Amino acid sequence: MIKDEFAAKVDRIAQECVAVRLRILNRVVTNVYDEALRPLDVKVSQINILVAAAKMGVVRPKDLGEVLHLDASTLRRNLERMQARGWLEVVPNEEDGRSQPVRLPAPGRKLLERAAQGWDAAQAKVKKLLGTGTVEQIAAAAQRLGGASKS
Repeated sequence: MIKDEFAAKVDRIAQECVAVRLRILNRVVTNVYDEALRPLDVKVSQINILVAAAKMGVVRPKDLGEVLHLDASTLRRNLERMQARGWLEVVPNEEDGRSQPVRLPAPGRKLLERAAQGWDAAQAKVKKLLGTGTVEQIAAAAQRLGGASKS
């Protein structure tokens, strides 16, 4: 009887887990965008950081992390790589020497302009794969949960 209960719980999780399905969906969709952006040697996660920085102007990493729902270590790692490539630059902060706000410099802007075509192709492919209704439902869910609609 205990084995049957355990097996039933395992089956239920395997068949119904929303988190697992979202993670699989995220990996598949991310791969579509990353493949389209590969010629520019940039990932969609980095494009999202650049877009948020472009929209927010001079922004503290903490605020970027909050808007994009990224943990501090993941964001810091990405910011370091992107700064090394000249896609983001640190803005001196006289008020708080510990805070290192960033902004999008000209090379980051140019990268976003060049990435737009690959992004458009990936966006169209994902919309076709998922269907318009699903894409709209994902957008609505993200907005309800306070997701990427802020960036």
